[in-house]
Amino acid sequence: MSLKETFQSKIDPMRNKVRSIVKEYGDQKISDVTVTQAYGGMRGVKCIVTETSALDPFEGIRFRGYNIPQLKEKLPKAPGGEEPLPEGLFYLLLTGDLPTEDNVKEITEEWKKRGELPDYLVKILDAIPADTHPMTQFSAAIVSLQKDSVFSQQYREGISKMEYWDPMYEDVMNLLAKLPRIAAYIYRKSYRNGDHIAADPELDWGGNMAHMLGVTDDPAFTELMRLYLVLHSDHEGGNVSAHTTHLVGSALSDAYYSLAAGMNGLAGPLHGLANQEVLRWVMHLMDELGGVPTKEQLTKYCWDTLNSGQVIPGYGHAVLRQTDPRYMAQRDFSLKHLPDDEIFKAVSALYEVVPPILEEQGKAKNPWPNVDAHSGVILLHYGMKEYDFYTVCFGVSRALGVLSSLIWDRVLGLAIERPKTVTTDWVEEQVKK
Repeated sequence: MSLKETFQSKIDPMRNKVRSIVKEYGDQKISDVTVTQAYGGMRGVKCIVTETSALDPFEGIRFRGYNIPQLKEKLPKAPGGEEPLPEGLFYLLLTGDLPTEDNVKEITEEWKKRGELPDYLVKILDAIPADTHPMTQFSAAIVSLQKDSVFSQQYREGISKMEYWDPMYEDVMNLLAKLPRIAAYIYRKSYRNGDHIAADPELDWGGNMAHMLGVTDDPAFTELMRLYLVLHSDHEGGNVSAHTTHLVGSALSDAYYSLAAGMNGLAGPLHGLANQEVLRWVMHLMDELGGVPTKEQLTKYCWDTLNSGQVIPGYGHAVLRQTDPRYMAQRDFSLKHLPDDEIFKAVSALYEVVPPILEEQGKAKNPWPNVDAHSGVILLHYGMKEYDFYTVCFGVSRALGVLSSLIWDRVLGLAIERPKTVTTDWVEEQVKK
């Protein structure tokens, strides 16, 4: 069966399962909210359903039940490659099933057919000043494609709500197909004088992105891009980019409006922009200390940073209470492909020094590194020195998770989000009671 047919076969069983749970247990509480949570960004409040992935504080991320080492083992790879193909992860996120090589080839070919950028979009991108932040250009490109939304057109024509998933699926496939070309167009326009590189019809989705970026001919960079696009794809539904995409989609906004909103959230320095902030900090550290620092130098530098009221970027996580498995996957890649890179050596030294310092300080619930502590270092190694572009790479990857979730939102007919808000006066009255 094709991907769409396989997905369609999952719809009725899942609808029936959700309908049964709501009917039988609809009044059962699954979460309580504290005052701290209400003022602290709803941290830890269980109130959103996301099927594609789940984040355990101690196990880390699982994509449809599979952890990262299992994905690296079980997902299909490019011929001669060692890293999983993002197309395979999309199949898994959407269907819950591990894909075969034929399943992955079908998606690759489908995205090739849908991947051409329309002339009007190219003109819009060319009209944006080249020094505009790449995430601004990326978001603008996504929302500009909305004029071609299948979902919006069919909604206006009066499609049954039971069929909303079908045009949403078409929009998602069209959009995912174009994202690597959009990202590469922005990169070449902003940093390579508009010298664009055409897609290679023989390459897969991630491989083509590496090719069109034109950063290097090193085949390891192609492998890195495949791995990067898998690792950053999903992190359950409560993070800013995932929740924003879901929230905007709950108003029956199409995939273009929803993803553009999610990418605007990803562009924040507390979310996707954090990877470039980490790299800037590491580069500044090395400049201050004159190269790869000793452990003694690093220890003093980190304590000085903390004692000045600043944080050590790339360490700690809102949910995780262990080293981020995505960090470890990138560390393993680096140990294999760039063990002598000086910045990687500095990052490795930080991995040994920072957690004990944060534990001694006692303020951090999680003293371990997250994914942002590593991703920028590898991109820089292969010649992508333009920090501002890193979040665009993150965004191409994150689209896999949030858009597969958006299709399921329409399958299940999830309602528009409208939480009840309260005032501080109300909170005061409640706690006094």
